[in-house]
Amino acid sequence: MEKVTVIGAGLAGSEAAWQIACRGVKVILYEMRPQKMTPAHQSGYFAELVCSNSLRAISLQNAVGLLKEEMRQLNSLIIKCALEARIPAGGALAVDRDDFARRVTRYLQENSLIEIRCEEVDALPKTRPVIIATGPLTSQALVRCLESFTGLGNLYFYDAAAPIVTYESINPDKVFFASRYGKGGDDYLNCPMSKEEYELFRRELCEGEVAPRKEFEEEILFEGCMPIEVLAKRGEDTLRYGPLKPVGITDPRSGKQPYAVVQLRKDNREGTLYNMVGFQTRLKWPEQKRIFRLIPGLEKAQFVRFGVMHRNTFINSPLLLKPTLQMREHPDIFWAGQITGVEGYVESAATGLVAGINAYRFLKGEDPLIFPAVTALGALTNYITTADFRTFQPMNINFGLFSHLSPVFPKKVRKELFAKRSLENLLSFQKKYHLLLA
Repeated sequence: MEKVTVIGAGLAGSEAAWQIACRGVKVILYEMRPQKMTPAHQSGYFAELVCSNSLRAISLQNAVGLLKEEMRQLNSLIIKCALEARIPAGGALAVDRDDFARRVTRYLQENSLIEIRCEEVDALPKTRPVIIATGPLTSQALVRCLESFTGLGNLYFYDAAAPIVTYESINPDKVFFASRYGKGGDDYLNCPMSKEEYELFRRELCEGEVAPRKEFEEEILFEGCMPIEVLAKRGEDTLRYGPLKPVGITDPRSGKQPYAVVQLRKDNREGTLYNMVGFQTRLKWPEQKRIFRLIPGLEKAQFVRFGVMHRNTFINSPLLLKPTLQMREHPDIFWAGQITGVEGYVESAATGLVAGINAYRFLKGEDPLIFPAVTALGALTNYITTADFRTFQPMNINFGLFSHLSPVFPKKVRKELFAKRSLENLLSFQKKYHLLLA
């Protein structure tokens, strides 16, 4: 029987397996968890979110919102489960993380065409086509294999996860619910800071003791997931222009904009857990407790998870991959997820969708597809496969990756036109290659 092998059941691998099975082809899906865990995962569920419960903006005025809509129109399992497990978060698509992961796992387990093998893969399978979707926490055995196979040496950078606190441990007299500019309702818990409180907090952040890294590991930080203490050291007001930005928030008690604001977002549907937004960190755990309890309202915060720093793995896609996500020299090997150099959960799942469709087409003797560069899917895959290989770094989807509009339009109008052009082109593309939902 014809089959495709998928290595890794994170967001990308889960999406790839779903796309293939929905087209009537058998999938062998490998996932090493729970037999072998990673430093960041806490369960054996597929597509576990380890850094945040937010899949970011849902509006078509935002590039990632447009990407999600394109994926929805292509029968994305990840978007389907995200919508089913959704919790309020203003203009963002946030989910109950456990519910989300359980749903993805159940859909894949119940599909008769998907055979799940819970074991570690430490070498490339000989059965092809194969999709490598092992994610940012690829096992060291497989990393060594991939480094040797690609001939490119070290394949890693660092990112970090934010702490989570219990709602009942937050002082309600010092915090308030609100969304920035009032968008989406009162979905965020805000901890306002005076100038004096902010300056003390920043000073302690700068002086806090961080966890050491391994001697042999050069530190490579992704700008979009920078530890809070690294940002603090960049300047007095860097945090106030970043994760502690007070703009668009009014303290109902004073009627004024605070000097700085720490925002927390629901981490589960029940609202018993809250994630500290933008507080990725590598501070040692006792330091996190001491310093983060300086934040108004968090003086007695109970941490159910401290921030952690972990190593991520990615290949030099511009050297190795075609826009179809096939290897240039090995067209029966596809790659998907953060290991390709995309950053973000949605982007990872999107590459899984593309790789899944194209692995199926390759198996059937059809030409793999290059999505139009005017779509979010096409712009993303185009970037990771055509960027300058000498300076290649992970990238989130953004409108800067799209082909330009002519003439030049105002920013708001430009975003609307980007979305309109993208969805129109995607519809034509779906019709041409029979990708429309039945």
